[in-house]
Amino acid sequence: MKRSRTLLLSLIATLVAALGAVAVAMPAFAAGPTATFVKVSDWGSGWEGRYTVTNGGSSVISSWVVAFDLPVGSRVGTFWDASMTSSGQRFSFVNRSWNGTLVPGASVSFGFNATGAGVPSNCVLNGVACGGGTAPTTPPTTPPTTPPTTPPPTTPPVTPPPNSPLPKHFLTGYWHNFDNPAVELRLRDVPGEYDLIAVAFAEATSTPGAVTFGIDPGLSASLGGYTNANFKTDVQTLHSRGKKVILSVGGETGRVAVNDATSATNFSNTVFNLIQEYGFDGVDIDLENGLNPTYMAQALRSLRNRVGANLIITMAPQTIDMQSPTVSYFKLALDIRDILTVVHTQFYNSGSMLGCDQQFAYSQGTVNFMTALACLQLEAGLRPDQVALGLPAGPGAAGGGIVAPALVNQALNCLARGTNCGSFQPPRTYPGIRGAMTWSINWDVATGNNFARTVKPHLATLP
Repeated sequence: MKRSRTLLLSLIATLVAALGAVAVAMPAFAAGPTATFVKVSDWGSGWEGRYTVTNGGSSVISSWVVAFDLPVGSRVGTFWDASMTSSGQRFSFVNRSWNGTLVPGASVSFGFNATGAGVPSNCVLNGVACGGGTAPTTPPTTPPTTPPTTPPPTTPPVTPPPNSPLPKHFLTGYWHNFDNPAVELRLRDVPGEYDLIAVAFAEATSTPGAVTFGIDPGLSASLGGYTNANFKTDVQTLHSRGKKVILSVGGETGRVAVNDATSATNFSNTVFNLIQEYGFDGVDIDLENGLNPTYMAQALRSLRNRVGANLIITMAPQTIDMQSPTVSYFKLALDIRDILTVVHTQFYNSGSMLGCDQQFAYSQGTVNFMTALACLQLEAGLRPDQVALGLPAGPGAAGGGIVAPALVNQALNCLARGTNCGSFQPPRTYPGIRGAMTWSINWDVATGNNFARTVKPHLATLP
């Protein structure tokens, strides 16, 4: 028995040694960071691609850059969860501020839509071959001497946002918690065409970053005694009708400031408390007097962590605030793209602005203005389901940029289908374009509810 045990131990030791020798001799395949590519879908003239960056090493990665070539005639259009630069047919994707750090074993993905045929080649991750996928077999491609002057429109896949509590295409309107020349309304009297109601506005307190809300005394008096309790009941009434109600923070005179970690915490805490108290479904960021994207992103991520995946987060920046991805509002939208519901850019009170072609200044109040500036956001990294057109409901609602609701429908057709465009033709179609917003429900009711009755039925016809 003792001899058998000794022999068994000897055999085990020999086997372990042999296996150890094999392990040492084997190549370290896929060890360390890797980036793997998957073509998610292909619709003939274009396709959707996704790269997954995985930290297969033993130390933390603090940032990543994935670079690859595309064949001549192919190019990247919309992209998400990374920033992109390009030189000829070489495309480089860099992590966002929130997804650059990967602990060992962690992974993160980014995606993009591309035109043309073929797949990426010569991929490198942080300067080293990507691994985990097809090894580069061809040298880098050379950009065409003369790029096509009019690339054919392409249609990206229509993918509804995951776990969205809102329709695929929806209409948003702002509800006044104050008196002005428009019609005063109880919340329950909001017309049924509106899917998302943004309550304007929460107000700043003496505590930096903190906000508060209650029915405005002037509005209460105009409505014959409308109370906070009445409002809470009305929120539940709208919920029973399938509507969503969010609290808007800011406005033209809003003074909410989130400029450091403490004020970010105060913002998150107080908005969370108001959501719990009143039954709000989310928050709208409408700060027209300065915004710090770093700390507002921190505040919104904290709020999302507490409320959960169904939290609605919207933004209503002025047009000038969405002219470049480096501008504060645009940067915030891109940095929280993974939790952002939609951006309702105010395409009014703007004068003339550059569109995504960066060649012409388009005048507000036109189809060109709406499509060229929406294209700017779509081509710079926001998904189509995160972009909506914000317009005044009619005279009195804005100082400039008022358009007939039929022109809003025309702009939506241009973006979603590539039809009914003005002189500006977007480089591709965006069937997932989310919808429209108006300032405001009260102004719309004051002018016969024409905006909602024209735009809402049209949203149902979009792809």
